[in-house]
Amino acid sequence: MLNAFKNHIEERFSFLKKSRLVIAISGGIDSVVLAHLCHKLNFNFALAHCNFNLRGKESDADEDFVLDLGEQLDVEVFVQNFDTETYAEENKCSIQMAARELRYDWFSELAQQLNFDYILTAHHADDNLETFLINFTRGTGLNGLTGIPEINGNIARPLLSFSRETIEAYAKNENIAWREDLSNASRKYLRNKLRHDVVPILKEINPQLLDSFQSTLQHLNDTADIVEDAVGDFIKRSVKNSNDTNTTFKISEFKKINNPKAYLFEMFKDYGFSEWDDVVNLLDAETGKFIKSHSHRLIKYREYIILSKFPNGKYQPIEIRESTVISYFPNGSLNFHTVNEFFQINKSVIFVDQEKLKYPLELRQWQTGDVFHPIGMKGKKKVSKYLKDEKLTPIEKENTWVLTSENKIVWVVGRRADELFKVTDQTNKILKIELKD
Repeated sequence: MLNAFKNHIEERFSFLKKSRLVIAISGGIDSVVLAHLCHKLNFNFALAHCNFNLRGKESDADEDFVLDLGEQLDVEVFVQNFDTETYAEENKCSIQMAARELRYDWFSELAQQLNFDYILTAHHADDNLETFLINFTRGTGLNGLTGIPEINGNIARPLLSFSRETIEAYAKNENIAWREDLSNASRKYLRNKLRHDVVPILKEINPQLLDSFQSTLQHLNDTADIVEDAVGDFIKRSVKNSNDTNTTFKISEFKKINNPKAYLFEMFKDYGFSEWDDVVNLLDAETGKFIKSHSHRLIKYREYIILSKFPNGKYQPIEIRESTVISYFPNGSLNFHTVNEFFQINKSVIFVDQEKLKYPLELRQWQTGDVFHPIGMKGKKKVSKYLKDEKLTPIEKENTWVLTSENKIVWVVGRRADELFKVTDQTNKILKIELKD
């Protein structure tokens, strides 16, 4: 296996030879063999071990084993202890997901702080097959069937083309010691059920299963590349505008294609949506209809579909005193300056009669029932009606703020000032208020 691994590095991972590496090591056979192979090739690496404190003395024994291995290989060892059960409870996730998040967050932090170029994990061909089957049984799109990537950012998996059988044979031939995690024998977890009950039957049916699977993965990845190019081209045609919080898509572009559901799935699958028939129906829904995931919304607005993040909820009003020069809020900042001249106003700048203001002013999100006197118009108007007449999208309405004095609106910020506070011939002090991003 050493020669095969060396050739594999030359062909696929030659960049590792001159890199600073950290190997994610549990003490199990896969990661221990990876450490020994990297040591044989004189790689510059350290070991990083996570103690999840889930198996009592066994977890501590794993940690001691890794520390001893570091001494044996004469490499540095980093160890981090986690309260995994508490993390899982606080974040409402499974123990497996908690361990994964804690592990990769720490590896990333370690690499960044100590300038490691790559994090190596010991995933192998059987892990790849098991992951494929897990995704398949749970339901997934094409990306869920393309396997574990060999390189993902600064994470590299140089054992991914080697089987568990090959790794075990090498460990035994080289008299390499490792730790057995007894939980791997339990059928409690889906991965273990597949590993012990399903995969052996598949290998019995096809002794060359891993080779066939690798070939299938290659075809699926080639197809995924074609899909990605097609979706990328479609996004360029369909996006009307985009910013940090939302993206607007033209429904007309979806109506031109034969299978809009497939494009909707590929475009929005990463935002937590799952009811794809409802997503398709949104194309012909009434304005204002929406569907939501745990983090995002898709909103039908006229001839558009808007993808937006969930708003952070209601913000607390901001008090502005007479001495305030700059006041920050989610849409930017308001800058206050007393001036001697009156310039032409625009949506980002207004001039008001400072003596008509009663401090403290209040900057807040608009509310149902708010009324103001749009400058240049006679009479008053509900803010809700004004925003509707301006044809604002639901997202723009949500993000609208007002500046008030004694509960009277001075400015629908960034949109329209109030007539009652405008500068006149009798004005003695002019206050310039400017909205900046």
